[in-house]
Amino acid sequence: MSAIPLPTIETVEEPVSLWRDAWYRLKRNKLAVFGLVIVVILGFTAIFGPYLTPYDYLSQDLDARNVLPSMSHLFGTDDLGRDVFSRVVFGTRTAFLVAVIVTFFAVVIGLTLGAVAGFFGNPFDRAITWLTDVTMSVPNLLLVVVINASLKSPISKWMEARYLETLNPFYRETMWVDFALVFGSMALISWPPYARLVRAQVLSIRSRPYITAAQALGLSNWIIIKRYVIPNALGPLIVSVSAGLGTAMVLESAFSFLGVGVNPPTPSWGNMISDGLRVWQHYPHLLAAPAAVLGLASVAFSFLGDGLNDALNPRGSK
Repeated sequence: MSAIPLPTIETVEEPVSLWRDAWYRLKRNKLAVFGLVIVVILGFTAIFGPYLTPYDYLSQDLDARNVLPSMSHLFGTDDLGRDVFSRVVFGTRTAFLVAVIVTFFAVVIGLTLGAVAGFFGNPFDRAITWLTDVTMSVPNLLLVVVINASLKSPISKWMEARYLETLNPFYRETMWVDFALVFGSMALISWPPYARLVRAQVLSIRSRPYITAAQALGLSNWIIIKRYVIPNALGPLIVSVSAGLGTAMVLESAFSFLGVGVNPPTPSWGNMISDGLRVWQHYPHLLAAPAAVLGLASVAFSFLGDGLNDALNPRGSK
């Protein structure tokens, strides 16, 4: 008798999600992985680095001024005897804090206005597009200078008056004034690209069949935007955010370099580069250390952004 063949059982493969497939593509991109590793290291340094540095970033040793890099001072010391490595590490926290907060507010503003303009159309679209064009037409440096010049002095005088009334040392911390002005001015110049990107995505999404079906079911416009429009527009936005973080770091350093950003004694890569530029011929380590870290961070975010673009938009990368 011939053997009766047993029925074969077909195995059903588990569908691969969009994010898992994107992570798989990202891992295959070596430059993107390199950028991701550097970004993670910089993020860890920003959070825990100031607690691990051998010296306080404000401590001065006048007997060890302008010391060249050595085992005791990895990046040397500046003209006040402060450890450059400790100041660069704390500058990483400054750069990340500014980049994350500025990008967050810029994305919130751009996402909200872009979604409203793209989904509802005129007159919202015309008004928001006009506001975007006007904002992008103003030179970034000019706007930041005007905001800092017009607001910093009144705020500083108000804080000094509050200190004389309450003797609370918090009002003597002008660092918070610098951060608030930098956050506000940079957020005002950073949101238009996100608004344009989201608007373009929403214009293509709102005509999709599932949007028409949701409208036919009687869902409100705000629920449709929150549940269906914004989640489907997040892919390109994530790519733009990763690149925007690096851009925000460079902008903060540029503004601090010009004296309209974070001011000393708070360490910032920009004001450290400005200080090192005056004496770089005699003490090149004062310029090389913060400039090298800033360049590495900018390249890392650029590689990560390109990798995310290839991972989340494989058709466009071909």
